[in-house]
Amino acid sequence: MSIEIKVPQLPESVADATLVTWHKQVGQAVTRDENLADLETDKVVLEVPAPVSGVIKELRIVAGTSVTSGQVLAVLEEGAAAAAAAAKPAAAAAAAPAAAKAAATAPAKNEGDKLSPSVRRMVEEQKLDPAKISGSGKDGRITKGDVVEYLDKPAAAAAAKPAAAASAPAVGAAGRQDQRVPMTRLRARIAERLLEAQHTQAQLTTFNEIDLKAVMDLRAKYKDNFEKKHGVKLGFMSFFIKAAVEALKKFPTVNASVEGNDIVYHEYYDIGVAVSTEKGLMVPVLRDVDLQSYADIEKNIGGFAVKAREGKITLDDLTGGTFSITNGGTFGSLLSTPIVNMPQSAILGMHATKERPVVVNGQIEIRPMMYVALSYDHRIIDGREAVQFLVTIKDCLEDPARLLLSV
Repeated sequence: MSIEIKVPQLPESVADATLVTWHKQVGQAVTRDENLADLETDKVVLEVPAPVSGVIKELRIVAGTSVTSGQVLAVLEEGAAAAAAAAKPAAAAAAAPAAAKAAATAPAKNEGDKLSPSVRRMVEEQKLDPAKISGSGKDGRITKGDVVEYLDKPAAAAAAKPAAAASAPAVGAAGRQDQRVPMTRLRARIAERLLEAQHTQAQLTTFNEIDLKAVMDLRAKYKDNFEKKHGVKLGFMSFFIKAAVEALKKFPTVNASVEGNDIVYHEYYDIGVAVSTEKGLMVPVLRDVDLQSYADIEKNIGGFAVKAREGKITLDDLTGGTFSITNGGTFGSLLSTPIVNMPQSAILGMHATKERPVVVNGQIEIRPMMYVALSYDHRIIDGREAVQFLVTIKDCLEDPARLLLSV
């Protein structure tokens, strides 16, 4: 029986999606729930799972096409997988001469079907054979990290350079050239929102620094017992989130947003944590963090990291949020001015922790110091509030007992 594969129901806020890539071609067998294609919206990448096992009979939409909810993407012949598998040896024997002739190009095509746009671009630029790269992603997919690791191997790098040089067009004595690549929908939407935030809000950034010795000592003392009891590692983000909640309670305007000529004060604390993925920056939201324990926060952050890595972040995960935290320190950033994630009114920027000499009780000591930044909408948040908000976070982290006593 033939079954139509349709675009899943898209959220109300999403008008259409782009079919990025097909993972299966006509004649290939599929199993139930296997991902057939990737659909990219303005916010996330959605998978199109096979409703039943069978064989792809027809692909009606080509990659790169915009599609809408309910639109037919392909036709699947149900229950044909076994027949296809049985016919495979005979077909292979009959087609042996042709297969030998096409052997040089077939692996690259099959492997290329599994590549994300950014990875495919890297592979094409370096003139690499995807079949020779080991994939560490879901279902063996190749990630950008896999390509970089492959290129770090001397033999691979040596092979890639001559191939690229041989196929590069002659563009002048210096051999310089440009490559024009269209933005993905997600990247274009990120760019649009960042510009919108800067053009709409009166953004300003204030800075402070935090001595993290007390937090690091506390974590070192209890991290083993914490992991043994809760089954998750005790990180630093949970401390910052708890400190942020205390500061938001003290300065509710930082937790507010602007709607028209009104200021909306949110009496709940949904904090977005920025996550960098292959497809761009995403900010999944931790709901009601004031009611969550340190273990709950760490588990939820870990869960979002896994979903982001596997491309399973949903629109619900990204919707809402009253305040955001971004950690540029994971990439080595020492100082930055983060952009507010509208319609929120502020964002906290964490940075790399570095040992620096500081004066403590009249003595010079080496302490683990971190610069923190708060970018905020000056239309509703005064400088005094922004500075004292950061001071509150500083006080909570330099004396973690405050987090337990809410003082």
